[in-house]
Amino acid sequence: MSRSLVLNGGRPLIGDIEVRGAKNLVSKAMVAVVLAEEPCRLRGVPEISDVQIVAGLLELHGVKIDSSDRDGELLLDPTNVEQAHVADIDAHAGSSRVPVLLCGPLLHRLGEAFIPDLGGCRIGERPINFHLDVLRTFGAVVDKRPEGLRLTAPHGLKGADIQLPYPSVGTTEQVLLTAVRAEGTTVLRNAAIEPEIMDLVAILQKMGAIISVQTDRRIEIEGVPRLGGFDHLAIPDRIEAGSWACAALATAGDIYVRGAQQQPMMAFLNVFRRVGGSFDIDDEGIRFWHSGGDINSLAIETDVHPGLMTDWQQPLVVALTQTRGLSIIHETVYENRLGFTSALGEMGAQIQTYRNCLGSSPCRFSRANFQHSAVVSGPARLRGAEITVPDLRGGFSYLIAALAAEGTSKVHGIDLIYRGYENFSTKLDAVGADYDLI
Repeated sequence: MSRSLVLNGGRPLIGDIEVRGAKNLVSKAMVAVVLAEEPCRLRGVPEISDVQIVAGLLELHGVKIDSSDRDGELLLDPTNVEQAHVADIDAHAGSSRVPVLLCGPLLHRLGEAFIPDLGGCRIGERPINFHLDVLRTFGAVVDKRPEGLRLTAPHGLKGADIQLPYPSVGTTEQVLLTAVRAEGTTVLRNAAIEPEIMDLVAILQKMGAIISVQTDRRIEIEGVPRLGGFDHLAIPDRIEAGSWACAALATAGDIYVRGAQQQPMMAFLNVFRRVGGSFDIDDEGIRFWHSGGDINSLAIETDVHPGLMTDWQQPLVVALTQTRGLSIIHETVYENRLGFTSALGEMGAQIQTYRNCLGSSPCRFSRANFQHSAVVSGPARLRGAEITVPDLRGGFSYLIAALAAEGTSKVHGIDLIYRGYENFSTKLDAVGADYDLI
């Protein structure tokens, strides 16, 4: 049964918290271990449920994992990788796409891979098809079975020339994890170049891969026959750091985020400064605070890196409810990411969503029936409400709204937040939040 939080809002959040390795890197780094034929060491690993899911899947495939008495460190030994039982994969994976990302590495190591039917129609979703199309381009053969999809590579995996219609992070990861041991050279055009992607490239290079990242979103990978182990400290989680920064702004607080780094967060820091927030950067992290007085309304558009990350949009919207005037948000990465605003409306926020592109240029959703733009009118006097977490990032944004609101809020379904936010209840204690876990 999922747990809930009862939060008493209306007080500034003040304190010191720490972020560790990025959720969007750590799980992919763990998948990369399957490509190796030597032990690997991954440091800065957060205690989140996504890491537990991936660890369970790797252990099913014969990877030995030692995390005992190692704070934030995993020792992973892939020497004896083996095929897992279909039912076991299904039971451990849940709705995770990790079994899809494991396909390339498993085809290299074992010559076959299996994707369970993760709930019927989900196999047919376009993101899964994107991955399957990429694997077919490398030479994989996909056979539909009653229990899922079986992939083989009867002639081995060969380098390919791939043009992405959109710089998808997941598809770029799939190409990297497959191309590094494919025979010949792979050229990937219109690739995603997020900091987490570059950190994955760094890990693969440590393992022996030959990867060149060009300035025009082109990545060239020269396949090698064998990869060794790695020792790597994961890039800090810039999404979590931005979430706590928005919590400081929305509650008129002051939060020091230990581990936050400037360079991966430059787009966010520019917006934070334009809206009227203050920050100070040192070698250990970044301090974020509300400097007093009114904060500014503004127009923002999400985009692929180096633009404003879509995962920062939801916590920023909560902060923008406290600005004076009209703020405009244009979401160009995920078509349904503004759905979370309906619950903010129940708390007193004035937010109107639109199908039109309210940005500098039309995006790929401009002719579709998606509410992907919003206008926020502030400042709003948020009040406590009973709300349910819709997704990982929206869920943490609801916590920020509840902590900024007057009165008591009850937030259901908070277990979802554990997927990407390490020890978040302990961190709520550290910044002085008034709450009960039930």
